[in-house]
Amino acid sequence: MPVKNDLWIRRMARDKGMIEPFEPAQVRGKSVSYGLSSYGYDIRVAGEFKVFTNVHNLVVDPKSFDERSFVDVEGPECIIPPNSFALARTVEYFRIPRDVLVLCVGKSTYARCGIIVNVTPLEPTWEGFLTLEISNTTPLPARIYGNEGIAQLVFFQGDEPPEVAYADRKGKYQRQTGVTLPRL
Repeated sequence: MPVKNDLWIRRMARDKGMIEPFEPAQVRGKSVSYGLSSYGYDIRVAGEFKVFTNVHNLVVDPKSFDERSFVDVEGPECIIPPNSFALARTVEYFRIPRDVLVLCVGKSTYARCGIIVNVTPLEPTWEGFLTLEISNTTPLPARIYGNEGIAQLVFFQGDEPPEVAYADRKGKYQRQTGVTLPRL
């Protein structure tokens, strides 16, 4: 499964709508960088967050998740409490081709501050906005900047498409439009 480069990513974004909106070059300056890189694409976090809270003293249960475990925060930045996390979504909408698997890794700017981003793989034929889990592993509050870079996607193309892809099995997170909580 070869890793795909910037030329392939640019072509797939242009011809197949794989990433929308698509930034064809690295955007830098006073923001955490985002856009096309040599062998990946740096995604942005939107200004919509769900910050984990223990106000209601609930049990976290993936089979019966209680939405009161989160407080909604909207705006250009979000403060994540010490040793806590937030869910967010990407600015970009994705349409993953049938023969492609995408992995997400954190950006070093945030990782060096103890902020870890986790995303499960983007499977072949998955479509939607990514839900991001942003963990603050430090004993201090952490600031996340909306509409700036948060993580990098790496694209792998298989030698042949899978027999059954995400859309074929009607995946439960297909076409998600906002910050999506766990589903059974």
